[in-house]
Amino acid sequence: MSKSSSSREATLIRGDGIGPEITQATLQVLEALGMQFEWDEQFGGMAAVEKAGTPLPNATLDSIRRTKLCLKGPLTTPVGGGYRSVNVALRQEFDLYANVRPTKTIVPGGRYEHVDLVIIRENTEGLYVGLDHTFKIGGDRRAMAQAMSIVTREGSERIARYAFEYAKTHGRKKVTIVHKANILKATSGLFLEVARRVAEQYAGTIASDDKIVDNTAMQLVIKPEQFDVIVTTNLFGDILSDEAAGLIGGLGLAPGANIGTHAAIFEPVHGSAPDIAGKGIANPSAQMLAAAMMLDHIGELEAGKRLRCAIEAAIVTDKVRTPDLGGRVATAEFAHAVVKRIRA
Repeated sequence: MSKSSSSREATLIRGDGIGPEITQATLQVLEALGMQFEWDEQFGGMAAVEKAGTPLPNATLDSIRRTKLCLKGPLTTPVGGGYRSVNVALRQEFDLYANVRPTKTIVPGGRYEHVDLVIIRENTEGLYVGLDHTFKIGGDRRAMAQAMSIVTREGSERIARYAFEYAKTHGRKKVTIVHKANILKATSGLFLEVARRVAEQYAGTIASDDKIVDNTAMQLVIKPEQFDVIVTTNLFGDILSDEAAGLIGGLGLAPGANIGTHAAIFEPVHGSAPDIAGKGIANPSAQMLAAAMMLDHIGELEAGKRLRCAIEAAIVTDKVRTPDLGGRVATAEFAHAVVKRIRA
């Protein structure tokens, strides 16, 4: 894109597998919207290993540190070689404490017609801190295993506040606090206590309730339309967000955001799908919806809404669908259909 007085600097990571194809399609729709970005293109995952010998080069980290904004395609962490997950490394490096996963029914005729919820997951604490050990007893080197979950008052408060502020900004009516405080009285109990206290500060503006995680999992399947915004801890959020994506047909329409105080990274939730890479049939919707979340984040709410409406109109009204949605349209054709809707 050409640089203009209103352009904004952002890091671009095209990603592995289908990443470059769906990223290119997404850049086309952003350009059609008139959203000018000055992209600093960097590498991550397998593409970065080939070019820099590491899945997460310092140049990529430096770029995100400078721009504070990143749109990325799916990355593959190399198997073996001691590499840790690139996505986890990015979350820890930039303290991206809020994982935001909207789930909305787009394709009609599925099992659930009225799903429209957002799961906000604490992204840096809980069981995912990596305190996971095995212990030797007698001759068995792995006779016992132990994992430690870390939940802090500060971490719980900032994710709860983020969820209520998100609800306020996006016209949401209710936040459901999801926990397991009946059993995990210390860790989940602290999270629930802090989140309830935050909820009190929004009384009269945003409604709130709380649910035990296993009941939430069941209620998502029985009556998902009862949920608006869910806020929960790391492991529960990971599981529930994939369950919610399953209600609307899978990860092909699932965008995600990882947001912190100093940086924000937007991405499709699905993987790099190497089996279809280069075939031009990948669905770019999740990457486009991630770009819409990025627009919301930088205050371009109207542009974000226009992009979401254009994607929905292309799929529902125009019936332009990639193979994963039951159609035969190529990635480039889908992008063209969304651009056409934006310009209509």
